[in-house]
This record gives sequence, structure tokens and C-alpha cells, in this order.
Amino acid sequence: MKKLKLLVITGATASGKTALGVELAKRLNGEIISADSMQIYEGLDITTAKPSPEEMQNIPHHLISVVKRSQNFSVAEYVTMANQKIQEISGRGKLPIMVGGTGLYIDSVVNGLQFTPEEDTGFRQTLLARAASEGNEKLYQELVALDPEAAEKIHVNNTVRLVRALEICLSTGKTFTEYKAQNLAKESPYDAFLIGLDYANRQDLYDRINQRVYKMLDAGMLEEVRQIYQQGDIGTASAAIGYKELIPYLENRDTLENCIAMIQQESRRYAKRQLTWFRRNAQISWLILSKNDELQEISEKAEKMIAKNEILCYNER
Repeated sequence: MKKLKLLVITGATASGKTALGVELAKRLNGEIISADSMQIYEGLDITTAKPSPEEMQNIPHHLISVVKRSQNFSVAEYVTMANQKIQEISGRGKLPIMVGGTGLYIDSVVNGLQFTPEEDTGFRQTLLARAASEGNEKLYQELVALDPEAAEKIHVNNTVRLVRALEICLSTGKTFTEYKAQNLAKESPYDAFLIGLDYANRQDLYDRINQRVYKMLDAGMLEEVRQIYQQGDIGTASAAIGYKELIPYLENRDTLENCIAMIQQESRRYAKRQLTWFRRNAQISWLILSKNDELQEISEKAEKMIAKNEILCYNER
């Protein structure tokens, strides 16, 4: 059976994935599937850097704002939804283009990760309750003891992934690392080509991150966070960088200047973790950028890379 074509644009936060994805979708007759674990939730549109209607440029975008903030959402659910969208987009004669920086989402879809149904052991709710009462750090240290390899790839503040990893360790008797390896498909279900964006000078990326935080604040991030904080229904989306860092200001425990600096710092740390994850993936072809590169130039370079790997434009049927 012929595999479906799939293009993936990934890289660190603020590296320019959204703009490149839209431009390539215009050039290659594609539609975009978000691969972002925070943009999938409703609300926090500015805080999670969801593309605006202007940025989308009439290109269809999928899997953005489709899950309630209070709802628990798993990688398995994302894989199911993404696979369905890939089928739908391909069926319309379009090229599916995954765009995002959540490496676990991308790896799971591209590599055909299979998730077997598990009985409800009650571990998840218990662990979520413990995270709320005892804090993530205690759960994180338990994961370090059970599966240090998984712990290296999971940030202590990412409650969803932390709880998921511990749940698997406790309910199956296997490490989360072993569980994922055993459930990987032997062959990818897609004819996929992955492009990663990075900067020759790391400081250029960090400068982009710092500037984007200011742009998000200008666009109303503080007001957005304040409103959701007052509603009190943030749920698992509280892991979004920019939300938790502004809480000390909203509670009059710190200055806005210090909170902004913390958002920038956490965003830079997140970018470093993303790049560490992606560098392990030999499937990714890297497009190395400089701060003076224009979108048209970047798009042309990407299109040449795509053409060499025979990910061709889908024509309207």
C-alpha cells in the first residue's frame, strides 16, 4: 500500500516554524496540522503563540484550540487525531504539513507509535492529585529513580508527561522508555520528510525568543493570563510558559519586570531542551538560519530540500 506523503516543519520555539509552514503550504498546496502540546488547548491564544488569522493567510490549520483547558489529554489521543487529519487532508489532494515543536507528538506520529488500551488502574488520578498536593518535584524524583532516561526528557513542570510516565512505570512494571520502544512500529506509516530550523548563532535564536515575549505582552498576554487565572479553570494547560511565570505578579509577590525576565529565561531553557531532543532524531534535515535571512529565501531553501527528497506538490483533484 502506497504511503501518504507528510511534511514536518519543526525546531525550537520562536525559530520561525509558523511562517515557514504557511509559506510552504501556499507553495505546495498544503494544509497545516499543529504539533504543539499547548496550542491544542482552548484559550491562552497569545501565551501559547497560536497563529493569528492574519498569520494563517487563509491556509487551513488543524488541531488548534480543540481541547478544553480543564481536560486531560494524552499523546495517544493526539496521535489518533493527527492520523485522522493526515488522512482527511491527503484525501482532498492536499499535502499534510505538521508544524510544531513538541517532539514527542511528532515522533509518535511519524514513527507510527501504537498505544495499546490499558485498564483503568486509578494511577493517573492518584498521581494528578499527588502532583497538586505534594508538588511535581516529588513525583519527578520518583521518575528519576524508576526511569532516569525518561526523566531526562521530561521537564519537572510538565505535569501531563510526568504523570503519564509514572503511570506507565507503576501500572505495567516496565520503564516508560521500555514501553515506548516496544510500541514503536517497525516502519513509518508515512513517506515523511522532516525539516528542522536552527540558527548558526544560538544567541540569534535567544534574541528572537526575548523579542517575541515583548511582542506577546504588547498583544495582550498579561490580560489573557489574568482573565484565565481569575476564572480558575486552567487545568493542565497551566504548564504553558508565560502563564505560571506571571502568577507572582498577579498575586503581588513579584514585579512585572522580574516575571517577564523569567518568561524569557524559561523560554530559552525550553528551546535548549527542544533542540537536544531533535538532535537525537537522525530523520531531521536541518536548515541552518541567520538573523538576516528573509522568509522568501528560507522558503526557497526549504523547497529545494523538499524537492530533492521527492515530497512533491499535491495538485487539486
